[in-house]
Amino acid sequence: MTPRRVFVIGATGTIGQATVRALLRQGHEVVCFVRPRAGVGGRLSSADTERLLQGATVRVGDVGDPASLANDGFRGERFDVLLSCLASRTGTPKDAWAIDHRAHLLALEAAQAAGVTHVVLLSAICVQKPLLAFQQAKLAFEKALMASGMGYSIVRATAFFKSLSGQIERVRAGKPFLVFGDGTLTACKPISDDDLGDYLAACVDDPRRRNRVLPIGGPGEAITPRAQGERLFALLGRPPRFKQVPVALLDAVIAVLGLLGRVVPPLADKAELARIGRYYATESMLVWDAEAGRYDAQATPSTGRDTLFDYYGRVVRGEAPAERGDHAVF
Repeated sequence: MTPRRVFVIGATGTIGQATVRALLRQGHEVVCFVRPRAGVGGRLSSADTERLLQGATVRVGDVGDPASLANDGFRGERFDVLLSCLASRTGTPKDAWAIDHRAHLLALEAAQAAGVTHVVLLSAICVQKPLLAFQQAKLAFEKALMASGMGYSIVRATAFFKSLSGQIERVRAGKPFLVFGDGTLTACKPISDDDLGDYLAACVDDPRRRNRVLPIGGPGEAITPRAQGERLFALLGRPPRFKQVPVALLDAVIAVLGLLGRVVPPLADKAELARIGRYYATESMLVWDAEAGRYDAQATPSTGRDTLFDYYGRVVRGEAPAERGDHAVF
């Protein structure tokens, strides 16, 4: 394995941190370009970020500003790889096109000037059926990257543990587990931050992952929401209790917010968030077989060792926090 100089954006999220750790274990020189106040709500100072990303070089600036990328980030130095775990936090149209598309285009341009020949991009498996603004923005950048002439590894990951942990405290408090329909409308192969970080870092040196779109999930069989709830109740030593939520309820919310959003702009963003919730409630995070018109669990590759139920067990025992993803349905 040849050590590379890797420029990382999106390093302060949990997946970004895991990826940086994996890159450092592999002996790469890692430079992370971060905001002055990083993390959710800007809660992380530069000093906090340096502690989180210990072993990497941390540079502070604005990924949405081409001058800052060039002067504060790349600084006229040569790099081998651009690796991005950067994603819009809300998925609303303005945020998505600013971050998932424009900021990535700016980073790509700066990376080309810095001699980068390979881009590793964390995307999402849901761009297979791009019905939402953030999916369309991600897909637009994927296409730009593939047309750039640079080497690429586009990793389309399935659901994350943190996006499937929002009901742990609800169930612990004695409430039922919420499902849409009967809880078997969708399925996914959840992947942990560390397993995904290892996979992304390995793309740097694996020629088999070069110039490919790579769908990836975690280990084991695909899991439905009902199976998630059943295991959670078992870990807590309680009989399973479910409350079924009709998808039509989300449709009604979307219709009302969409109508009101024409008059009150902030409600338009809330309508988009409801659309995101509906998408995750009705679409599986698996490889889509367009010819057969269905999701295919067997065609969805798996990697890693950590399962969602292992994670649930650690949370129940107090060994891990129950983090919520920005796009968690509940």
